[in-house]
Amino acid sequence: MSLTLATLLPGLLLLIVGGLLLVGNSAIVTSFKAMPRSPVATAIFFGGAAIWFLTRIWTLSTADFGEYRTLLLIGFSAVALLSFVYVPDFLAVRGLAALMLLGAKPLLDAAYMEYHHPQRLFMVSIVFVGIASAIYLGAVPFRLRDFFGWLFGTASRGRVLGAALAAYGLLLSVVAFTY
Repeated sequence: MSLTLATLLPGLLLLIVGGLLLVGNSAIVTSFKAMPRSPVATAIFFGGAAIWFLTRIWTLSTADFGEYRTLLLIGFSAVALLSFVYVPDFLAVRGLAALMLLGAKPLLDAAYMEYHHPQRLFMVSIVFVGIASAIYLGAVPFRLRDFFGWLFGTASRGRVLGAALAAYGLLLSVVAFTY
């Protein structure tokens, strides 16, 4: 992945999420509040993370336990399928956290050793904030529900966060074309 694309993708994602929070109509607020326990969000986020992770398992090299990849694939597939049945609460949040952690690698790889582009740090910084958030929310996923409750407690909080996310997304989108 090129550094331009690795900077543009998070920028566009932040623009979309920030724009949704800026609009802040009741349907969007309800969707955000329902996301942590939503079966549809669980299927999208956790299902997507499981497929991405299992794909990474299948492409392991011999140096990385690649000779056991079939056994690993069966084991992790069973864990993913049984998670849908036995631990469905907040599985969408865990899936979102896993997607963040899986998505961070190609983004950070694109910025690795690009010292002659200091503006890459705008992208790298938000990726590390995402990694820290993903680790925290993976451990205590109910905190996202609590955060949404606090965020939408007053209409202005959601709009302020939306404006900040949209502004940073716009900054990243502009920076992406300066490499």
